Amino acid sequence: MNSLITSEASILASQKTKKITTRKEFIKVEKNIKLHVTDLGEGNPIVLIHGWPLSNAMFEYQYHSLIENGYRVICITLRGFGKSDKPYSNYNYDVFAQDIHIIIKKLNLQNVTLGGFSMGGAIAIHYVAKYNNPVIQKLALFGAAAPQWTAQNDPSIHFTKESVNELIALSKINRPKLIENFGKLFAANNNALPLGITNWLYGINMEASAYATTQSLIALRDSDLSNELSQISLPTAIFHGELDAICKFSLAEQIHRGIANSYIVKFRNSGHGLFLEEKEKFNSELIAFLQK
Repeated sequence: MNSLITSEASILASQKTKKITTRKEFIKVEKNIKLHVTDLGEGNPIVLIHGWPLSNAMFEYQYHSLIENGYRVICITLRGFGKSDKPYSNYNYDVFAQDIHIIIKKLNLQNVTLGGFSMGGAIAIHYVAKYNNPVIQKLALFGAAAPQWTAQNDPSIHFTKESVNELIALSKINRPKLIENFGKLFAANNNALPLGITNWLYGINMEASAYATTQSLIALRDSDLSNELSQISLPTAIFHGELDAICKFSLAEQIHRGIANSYIVKFRNSGHGLFLEEKEKFNSELIAFLQK
């Protein structure tokens, strides 16, 4: 009997040490608008912002690595995407940055590394330049659609504004086709990602609202962050696939020239999907940056 009591006491003590505090999955940023937030792990936080038209689900294969290495990972799904509310509202970098700012304040985060993929990378740059929030200590950019995703006459470096106008038009009449076409450009080649992963990404993309998908393409087309890069002095890691057909590698070089305290990590075998195409390298390089 005594041994049974002792055993139960040991189990209870163990459970107390492993107690996990329940965290909010949805955070209100405005009247009638809540955003879906994945909040896992303990330690210094890394806040991740997804790309267009994905959601926080895209970072599934980064979560485990970050948690196991002693970090708290917080991934915000932008309004209009994934499980977040999808209001009829403005969809631009100012609105997205404001939502991120509210969540960082509500969670009372300190010593934050802010990371963003593709459009999320552009939003992360805009956030740091606009708010100069002292709790942000580092910046990580993954295949960032910055400083300017489109240009008038140089398709070898950018999507042209005319080609993005075609994407916007297709979004309004056949969004599944738009996502399918983008999917063909996402990886370095047709065999770079397993079919199951490709289908999983397609499903995440189709969760976005049609309106947010279209309006965010307009924001991608029209935004120019060139003047904001010089305002950033944070240590910045720039992860970019050398075979990226959606955000050409030259964008990483432009960001590197614009942000003084930055360095580039090249993913030689990756397209835009570097976080999946070379996920072991991606995760280890991200942990290395967090530990600097």
